[in-house]
Amino acid sequence: SATWLPFCRRNDVGDRNPDAFFASSNHDSYSKREEIKIMYDKMKMRVETTYEKWKIGDEYLNGEEECMAFNQWTKSFTPQNHPTVIKVLLDSSKNKDICGEALPNLIYVSRQKSVTSHHHFKTGALNVLLRVSAIMTNAPVILTLDCDTYSNDPQTATRALCYFLDPKLGNDLGYVQFPQRFCGVSKNDIYCGELKHLFIINSSGMDGLLGPNYVGIGCFFARRAFFGVPSSLELPELSKLSPNHVVERHIKSQEVLDLAHLVASCDYENNTKWGFQLGFRYGSLVEDYFTGYCLQCEGWKSLFCNPKRAAFYGDVPITLLSVVNQMKRWSVGLLEVTFSKYNPITYGVRSMGLLMGLSYAHYAFWPFWSIPVTVYAFLPQLALISATQIFPKVWDAWFVVYILLFLGAYGEDLVEFILFGGTFQRWWNDQRMWMIRSGSSLLFGCIEFTLKSLGINSNFGFNITGKAMDEEQSKRYKKELFEFGVSHPLFVPITTAAIVNLASFICGLIEIWKSGGAWEHLFAQMLVAGFGVVNCWPVYEAMALRNDGGKLPPKLTFFCFSLALLLCSFAAFFR
Repeated sequence: SATWLPFCRRNDVGDRNPDAFFASSNHDSYSKREEIKIMYDKMKMRVETTYEKWKIGDEYLNGEEECMAFNQWTKSFTPQNHPTVIKVLLDSSKNKDICGEALPNLIYVSRQKSVTSHHHFKTGALNVLLRVSAIMTNAPVILTLDCDTYSNDPQTATRALCYFLDPKLGNDLGYVQFPQRFCGVSKNDIYCGELKHLFIINSSGMDGLLGPNYVGIGCFFARRAFFGVPSSLELPELSKLSPNHVVERHIKSQEVLDLAHLVASCDYENNTKWGFQLGFRYGSLVEDYFTGYCLQCEGWKSLFCNPKRAAFYGDVPITLLSVVNQMKRWSVGLLEVTFSKYNPITYGVRSMGLLMGLSYAHYAFWPFWSIPVTVYAFLPQLALISATQIFPKVWDAWFVVYILLFLGAYGEDLVEFILFGGTFQRWWNDQRMWMIRSGSSLLFGCIEFTLKSLGINSNFGFNITGKAMDEEQSKRYKKELFEFGVSHPLFVPITTAAIVNLASFICGLIEIWKSGGAWEHLFAQMLVAGFGVVNCWPVYEAMALRNDGGKLPPKLTFFCFSLALLLCSFAAFFR
């Protein structure tokens, strides 16, 4: 930091992530670039060596203070069981860069973990950081980022502060949300990793009401927002956690450090309002959605800021399993909100008004899309195999209703997508992935939530989305090949639907040929099956045309083929 920040200021560098900066050929002419790169590579090597050895080498420790800090790591120290660790890495009152400018405070915090205590995952960690930061600095504005996210524009904080300091916006501005943007997305975004509807299109619409929902990353909060309604703040059990408290002690003073360790302990929240009326909210795996929803129900407003230059960049999942697993976790979390007293249709509409309540309900009821999508993935196709007509004939007046709904829905979706900077190919992949997620992630999310509610599956939980890039996987992702590679239950509905759609389309063609070209009564079902076949091309490719590590495993293909054969045989029995 002492060298990097002055280098960035001197050269007006916007890419504040060294990896992103050095990977770009546009910055080769910058002065002292190679010198900085050598320093960065050495630091990176030290970090990677330490990670591999799982031990801090003595040659990397500077002074007695650092030795004492790392002496806490003992043989009993594990990720699930360890004491609170708080270490001031940079002190703005003492640490200067090479130009003599003060460096920002940098404090490492790891909350206490105990095998006997219940832990809220990301939300609990955020509340610990909220309390520790209150004890040490109590800054009025808080930024939340994921570990794989980096700043892409040094002006971002200034933009956010302009909103918070604008007297016209009043004192009820709770947070400013920047859209999630991702680096490394394939040319046509085969997995719909950008989630343009979630992060940009829908947020822009909600911005016209009370403001966008909180999406977990790239959000600046007013600290006051975590302590009750705008007109009357809740006082925490410890006065020094209050958003109005002024920190007068030095961040390295023993009193401050002792108090910071206390509020970071795993039992501190017992019998308090934390997670329910104070701080980030518990009660859902999608803590970002639920926290933003609760804040807006309390009367806080938000703003959506989407500058031309992306404020932050993060990593995008590059395997299909990571993508569908992520959405499955979201589905369970959304259903936890839907079937609670905070249901957006009742609690939300009453607290925020009809339009904002319906905006949050749009997300809360996402998992139920698995029902119509699964029905359309199988029922018209099986009816086609059994020679049963379930749609009106082409010349029937009711057929116009069906075709207008189909074209209208897809047409509106395409226009929105293009208006917000998308392309036709990316939109096609977006709608394909929506159907894949609905038939896998949303469906399994509903099942998992139901089992949990019945007490049958008690081991469900928080699964971190894997974004690590294997070299071969990365190559296939750049070639825009779907990455299966493993036998997983989430792939069963997708693969089975692909086989059933292909079989039914072929049966439909045979039926039309047998009837001498009479196609009017089968057109709608053939349209649905043909649409499914076209969308399922990556699945057919992974089943039969590929021989790399990302293809569908033969065992899974055989199982799905057997299941599809059973369904088709059952349908053919009723011909």
